[in-house]
Amino acid sequence: MKKYFTFLLILLLLGCADKDIKQSKDKAQYSYANKIKQPKNIILMIGDGMGLTQITAGMYMNDNYLELEEFPIVGLHKSHARNNLITDSAAGATAFACGEKTNNAWIAQNPKNNTPMTTILEESEARNMPTGLVTTSTIVHATPASFFGHVTHRKQYEKLARQMLDNEVDLFIGGGQKYFERRKDKRNITKELEEKGYYMSNHVKEDLEKVKVPSGKNFGFFTADADPLSKEQGRDYLPYAAEFSINFLKKRAGKEGFFLMVEGAQIDWGGHANKSDYIITEMLDFNETIKNVLDFAKKDGNTLVIVTADHETGGYAINKESKLGDLKTKFTTDYHTATMIPVFAYGPGAELFAGIYDNTAIYHKMRQAKGWGDVLK
Repeated sequence: MKKYFTFLLILLLLGCADKDIKQSKDKAQYSYANKIKQPKNIILMIGDGMGLTQITAGMYMNDNYLELEEFPIVGLHKSHARNNLITDSAAGATAFACGEKTNNAWIAQNPKNNTPMTTILEESEARNMPTGLVTTSTIVHATPASFFGHVTHRKQYEKLARQMLDNEVDLFIGGGQKYFERRKDKRNITKELEEKGYYMSNHVKEDLEKVKVPSGKNFGFFTADADPLSKEQGRDYLPYAAEFSINFLKKRAGKEGFFLMVEGAQIDWGGHANKSDYIITEMLDFNETIKNVLDFAKKDGNTLVIVTADHETGGYAINKESKLGDLKTKFTTDYHTATMIPVFAYGPGAELFAGIYDNTAIYHKMRQAKGWGDVLK
């Protein structure tokens, strides 16, 4: 009997010690997070379909260098969706935007009760931060749409276009003009956005580099009627669009700063097509865009830049007999894979992005960097 009570006492003491250690660890994490300098601005860059091999291929085809080497913090995220180990862009971007897992094809919608989930962009707007979205896809495609839209299927493009009216996105640049103007319901969402206070333009009307947005106006610019061209076909707006957007939002930003999402969408399309050259040209275009963003962040000193992908596409591999500037590549699929995805961070709060974590953590880490919520959540 004595031995039994002695054993119970030891277990009790060990339990108390373990609780004290956990509480001490939690307090240390809280203290550490509070000491991190908070960024004023957040720029989230998403290379759709950009896995480690896509990054490596771009690097080896660019004199063995990419701008990502300038980022001091590197992590990995687990990309799976709620209902599938292989995520799609809708569920992947929703994880970044909302901090919750959802089903493939669902956009910022809670699968438990089919209700909208507040996005980081919507929360930024509520906190008086100007916001922007830039993409080389259509603006109603899964990734950008996950920051402003709420649907149960990503291909509800006309519904997503209409939902742009429900938000106060200060700036958006991307394709998809037809979903705003030539619709089944006969509405002209472009005109309705103008009535709401937007200066709306497109690639036919004027070059983006020549646009002068009237003071006080929000801005929407269509780079294509449907999908924008590939870089190989002559598309060249992404690096400038990122720079333009930063300058536009910075002028509007108060003490809370701004939020901007920039997507290199067609890295993914190259993976789906199993075309290595397509991947590499899109990767290098995204690299040039990263340079422009990073140049701003270095000068500004108050901007957190995060670069990641929603998933890898193609099961892309660099094989034997490859050389710098001459790669021999293969694909295992024309769809996405479940491989973990690199996360690169620069600026105030970047330390939070080290390690291995779920894709949903990127949302919570952005909020944590801004000091918006319980850092232990």
